[in-house]
Amino acid sequence: MDKEKSKKDKKTINVNFTIIAIILIGIFCICLTPVTFQNDTYYTIKIGEYIKNYGIDMMDHFSWHENLSYTYPHWLYDFVTYLIYSISGFKGIYITTCILSVVLGISIFLVNSKLTKNKSISFIITLAALYMIQDYITARAQLVTFILFIWELFCIEKFIENKKIGYAIGLIIISILIANLHVATWPFFFVLFLPYIAEFLISIIADTIIYKKITIYILKKRIKILDKKVGQSDKKEILKNKLKTLENRISKVKIKREKENRNPYKIIIKRKSNVKFLIIILIICIFTGILTPLGDTPYTYLYKTMQGNTTQNISEHLPMTLANDTNTMCMLIIFLSILIFTKAKIKLSDLFMITGLCYLMLSTRRQLSMFVLIGSVVLVRLLVDLIKRYTKNGIEEAEKVTKHIGVVITLSILVMLLSYDNIKPKLDDEYVDSETYPVSACDYILENIDYQNARFYNEYNYGSYMLFRGIPVFIDSRADLYSPEFSGNEDEDVFTDFINTSGISKFYEDTFEKYNITHIICYKSSKTNMIITKTEDENYKKLYSDDNFVIYERLNVNE
Repeated sequence: MDKEKSKKDKKTINVNFTIIAIILIGIFCICLTPVTFQNDTYYTIKIGEYIKNYGIDMMDHFSWHENLSYTYPHWLYDFVTYLIYSISGFKGIYITTCILSVVLGISIFLVNSKLTKNKSISFIITLAALYMIQDYITARAQLVTFILFIWELFCIEKFIENKKIGYAIGLIIISILIANLHVATWPFFFVLFLPYIAEFLISIIADTIIYKKITIYILKKRIKILDKKVGQSDKKEILKNKLKTLENRISKVKIKREKENRNPYKIIIKRKSNVKFLIIILIICIFTGILTPLGDTPYTYLYKTMQGNTTQNISEHLPMTLANDTNTMCMLIIFLSILIFTKAKIKLSDLFMITGLCYLMLSTRRQLSMFVLIGSVVLVRLLVDLIKRYTKNGIEEAEKVTKHIGVVITLSILVMLLSYDNIKPKLDDEYVDSETYPVSACDYILENIDYQNARFYNEYNYGSYMLFRGIPVFIDSRADLYSPEFSGNEDEDVFTDFINTSGISKFYEDTFEKYNITHIICYKSSKTNMIITKTEDENYKKLYSDDNFVIYERLNVNE
């Protein structure tokens, strides 16, 4: 009776800590969520509105360029975002982003604690992970896919563990959702399978070579053939002796290898039979790409993106420079220190996972988010293993300490202070930053210019806000739309023309003449405006100016 009571008390305390952890993580996530929206949010609303009213026709309707093909890469997220906006405006989108941020934080904590069987370390690492990816917490489709990816990892590991059909169904549903919510990230769904499959294949190859299974199979076949022949007893006896000698030798190797596998030096390799069924699920998920209204986009989007030059000119797609990212460097140092200088051991699949994610992160900085999300599980597992190897009851003691009311209060105070420090700079922020987006300038355009017939030259970062206001644009942050690989127009590379013009490697007048530009809106600090101002170019009549933006009318149109 006493033991049962003790177990119940212990369970109650654990539940209480879980609830406290979830509440603190929720508060921290809300404080990390920015009030001001990024440029993608504005075109998301407008495209969602178009989908609601007209459906998906795979064409663009928001730039003044004619007949541009558009892939609607996150059509479902766009549609849902517009529905929220139509009901409650920007406030509704902000509240939804806060909720998704909280769901992400709680998901990281729960997946870590369930896979590593530890709550205290999972809680700390979750807070650290959220802090590192705070720049990615915004009203964009990626926030939803982060949640799906962390639960994908959970389903993969639990399926390998017990082969329950529910986890397989979960993986299929996640694949369908990602293909519709953010098709650009759909290929990454399959990347998370690869470390487990690689470990399984390596273990099969190792067993085949070490235990010489092919040689044994050949010897048994030859003996079986000789059994059917007359007068081959001598040869058969020789082969049987070879087989017996080989099997005895393998038996000794097997015993030795089993001992080594129980306590490997650094890397744990386990052959998990359920992985072969995981491969079947992966194959099934490949076909879920057809369960979208986007045609073959899920299968071609990544290839087309890599063919174009948009990834070479957008900051989040560029390679990471570790010297400029202290947090990431610290995380890598922690991983390397644990692996090199301690007795902690790592599963081969985890090693593949963290190495692959590290490579992707260094290749393109936007993958930092996935390195942190998925890497958090590997890091917690390493820390738990580290504590177990250097202490007798270290993990149990750590769990007991976190249950103490004083520790809980201290943790709560620290998280509250950290949360306040993050939300304090945002208290006066608005949903639309008038310094970044041409709010007043768009008001002027709508009131004073025939914008439906005008051809505005604008810059990349605020084009989405202009089309949100109903003004046709030259370019916006849907970068792929303006490259020939996606637009279907091989004669015009709008994205490259913009990059060259804004960087003054191409004379702006040449670009304006090519596209028959009638009006220009640009930052006052832009190179284009500086040249027009300094040279007092008479072809450009200033119509509007504020602290951040200026609008010109181009006078020599069609001359």
